[in-house]
Amino acid sequence: MRKTAIIGVGCTKVGEFWDKSLRDLAVEASWKALDQAGVSKVDALYVGSALCQLVQNQGNLGALIADSLSLYGVEVLSVEASDASGALALHEACRAVGSGEVNLALAVGVDKPSDASSADASKALMAGVEQEYLAYTGVNVRGLAAFLHRLYRERFKVSHEEVAAMAVNSHLHASNNPYAQYRNRITVEQVMKSPVIADPLRLLEVSSLGDGAAAVLVCPLEEAGKYAGTPIEVAGAASASGDFILTEAEDMLSFKATRLAAEKAYRRAGITIKDVSLAEVHDCADVIGLISLEDLGLAERGEAAGMAASGKLAVGGSLPTNTMGGLKARGNPGGATSLYQIVEICWQLKGEAGANQVSNAKVGVAQSLGGLYSLAAVTVLRRV
Repeated sequence: MRKTAIIGVGCTKVGEFWDKSLRDLAVEASWKALDQAGVSKVDALYVGSALCQLVQNQGNLGALIADSLSLYGVEVLSVEASDASGALALHEACRAVGSGEVNLALAVGVDKPSDASSADASKALMAGVEQEYLAYTGVNVRGLAAFLHRLYRERFKVSHEEVAAMAVNSHLHASNNPYAQYRNRITVEQVMKSPVIADPLRLLEVSSLGDGAAAVLVCPLEEAGKYAGTPIEVAGAASASGDFILTEAEDMLSFKATRLAAEKAYRRAGITIKDVSLAEVHDCADVIGLISLEDLGLAERGEAAGMAASGKLAVGGSLPTNTMGGLKARGNPGGATSLYQIVEICWQLKGEAGANQVSNAKVGVAQSLGGLYSLAAVTVLRRV
């Protein structure tokens, strides 16, 4: 297999766009990635979306975006894996380039939940969770996160304020990200005073769905010098499935999918956790982000909350995490959110992260979850 590199990235701002369609967002992000590399054509297109078939009733999305980009005759694949859809689209692009079948592959993630009512968007988001038992009860993703929030605090003897520090950290970073949906800084006190949405989880501890698209262009590493910009190596990429029904897991506070995907990705990249400069994790709720850090091996069990509270996850800390705001503050555009993570790590490794730049960033790890816990995608990027 050939080594692969990212030579172009692009994304839209995350928000609610009443004047733009799903197609408009995907095209905007795609042309940014293509322009950055100085190319207009690719050999293959991989498009990830979590919600489009439920919100826009749009299937065959890959072919739609190919037509919108005038990429006639290219290999096209549509990918659906809940919020991990965009990351898996990238993994497929890397696999195609690595195999030698294609030289240029574009991965795009896009979702536009604002086309649905809040109730319908929440129902669509629950499509990634087991339906006959869990969804049937009427619980939603935030309700499941609230259950884990209470269990995490009880088992590891941490305070609500320590857990909430994860959300505060994300908003701190988003304040300097022009693409973020929520650029306001918040305090732990504000989190604790915000409304309860699923006891004990509060409003400022969870992410909100937003419209957005991100795109990543991949080529063989040995050919990356032919294109404009600074290439970033995709050093290791892996996904794994885990427990589909939360209550049947051996340990509800450890997601098997993340652990297994991380082991494979680290091995393929030839790194250990000591090599990691920064991380982007799936923080649809603060406690999910904390569990994700621990499952990645970047924090000991039960210690991630303390790391957040002590400032270790800030840009200047020992493990900069969600350096552009994460799902919580950058926003969560469904299947695109996992590609935003890749774009943001590329900015860091190329020294283009502005006020949020991590000093001497060499290796970044992105982790995304599908169905809240049942599928994980882990990607290791390295500065060339």
